[in-house]
Amino acid sequence: MEAVLTQHLDPAAPLGLEAYRAVGGYRSLAAAFDLKSEAIIKTVEAANLRGRGGAGFPCGLKWRLRGVDAAKPRYLVCNLDESEPGTFKDRHLLYGGPHQIIEAVIVAAYALQAERAFIFVRGEYAKGGNGLKRALKEAEAAGLVGANIGGSGFDLQIDVHLSAGRYICGEETAQINAIEGRRPNPRPKLPRASVKGLWGQPTTTNDVETLVNVPHILLNGADWFRDLGVNGGCGPKLFGVSGKVQHPGLFELPTGTTARELIFDHAGGLAEGRSLLGFLPGGASTSFLLPEHLDVPMDFDPVAKAGSRLGTGGIIVLDDTTCPVAVTLNLMRFFARESCGFCTPCRDGLPYLAQILAAIAAGEGQAQDLALLEELCEKIAPQSFCAFAPGAVMPLTSSLQCFREHYAQHIATGRCPFSKANEGGA
Repeated sequence: MEAVLTQHLDPAAPLGLEAYRAVGGYRSLAAAFDLKSEAIIKTVEAANLRGRGGAGFPCGLKWRLRGVDAAKPRYLVCNLDESEPGTFKDRHLLYGGPHQIIEAVIVAAYALQAERAFIFVRGEYAKGGNGLKRALKEAEAAGLVGANIGGSGFDLQIDVHLSAGRYICGEETAQINAIEGRRPNPRPKLPRASVKGLWGQPTTTNDVETLVNVPHILLNGADWFRDLGVNGGCGPKLFGVSGKVQHPGLFELPTGTTARELIFDHAGGLAEGRSLLGFLPGGASTSFLLPEHLDVPMDFDPVAKAGSRLGTGGIIVLDDTTCPVAVTLNLMRFFARESCGFCTPCRDGLPYLAQILAAIAAGEGQAQDLALLEELCEKIAPQSFCAFAPGAVMPLTSSLQCFREHYAQHIATGRCPFSKANEGGA
């Protein structure tokens, strides 16, 4: 598959307005303005574009559920708060192609008839965020953003919002609170943000990778997009591969590409003499998969059927020198630290899980600790306020299932069985 989303990305020297237009940039605006909102939404639905931020919810359906008679003003939020460990796809889009993002936001806002859009950028991506602001000024000066864009009668204001930090800001309703200048705690799911979001008005949030697909769908058609996928998938997907591979990086490939192809063909496989222990298929808040799952298509439904989530498509690879207890502890420490503290199960439960794991990793675990970890996970996930804690316990729950013998060895021997291999330079 020829590159679609990454074909003009250059993090070292991203294209300015004129250079971006010279390679076809902003052509989708004319295509969009020739259509009514309903026609654009139907095209996105027909393409079967699913959200690339983790949930995989159909984008066209999400737009439709807001309703054509939604109250005004209406808002669009482009989620670029990429804080998931093992995920770095949005960073490449931001640093390498800011005008591609702006074009996508304009088209999506027009489809939703949103008068104002916010691009919420992770605070640690400040350099990229500032580059996006410069690109936005170019677009405004050229009449691509503002009043009566291209004589279409459509007005749009775009703001770049740099996050003050914290992983929880990636959650839709916490992000809305952050934009409003409030503490970024999640809000109740009802009423939905599509009905009552920013300042009580209808608000639609999409991940940036989801949105940058939309201009290409309008220009090339729904059938073209669907045909780009393999093994039942639709469209291109940005996959990150990190961990114990020889060539970690970002790869744009058809949705449905197998984990085997990603890990061994594109990421160069494992070091000589090493074997695969397992992998997280979609970033830190997904469940581990095993070597037997290498031929699972990296698409939302097949990965779910295998017992995990495609998530953000950030694959983290463990080889046979990697201690799964240490990896899981590292993730749990992250999630415990990043809890917003709003609800007790998450605020107090995640640090407790990390404490028990730390004792096991240090050779101080007890036989009953494994049952206690499982019991806590079962109680924390369903009783927390938002999806943060359920996602946080996924790698731990699956780690206990996939690598239980390693936990048992830590407890029985009082040491990490991988320590000797790692000391040897593995």
